[in-house]
Amino acid sequence: MKRILKWMAIAVALVFVGIQFIRPAMSNPPIDESKTIQAKMSVPPDVDKILARSCNDCHTNNTNWVWYSNIAPGSWRMAHHVDEGRLELNFSEYGNYSPKKAAHKLEEVCEQVKIGEMPLWDYVLLHPSARLSDADKETLCNWANAELGKIEVK
Repeated sequence: MKRILKWMAIAVALVFVGIQFIRPAMSNPPIDESKTIQAKMSVPPDVDKILARSCNDCHTNNTNWVWYSNIAPGSWRMAHHVDEGRLELNFSEYGNYSPKKAAHKLEEVCEQVKIGEMPLWDYVLLHPSARLSDADKETLCNWANAELGKIEVK
């Protein structure tokens, strides 16, 4: 029995080492500062701090790829989350959105934080400071709703 366990442990270790060579793309595309959400609307410092702490790693082109983002299979999940996050809402490319899409994205910001969908639970697990308090959620929703009123949707 010990011999089987020993070989199983060796096999698991070899698989773990082997999967380290399957690397996802982890990039930070260039940022045109004139297209960022900060350039397109008023983002007060308190909101900017919340976005930086809880949102920007997945929803900007300025992801902080921490050391454990290089260890498979977690690296695959992290790269997938960032790709999905940027596709869904990218604060670095907010200026490229039509007024209708920009308005919808602001509505979703409030909706997603209110129902607890964002930030993702596994992101918060590894980044406890990203957890949003009720006050943070209210701040984000108040800001999003105020900015929503400034967008002229055609």
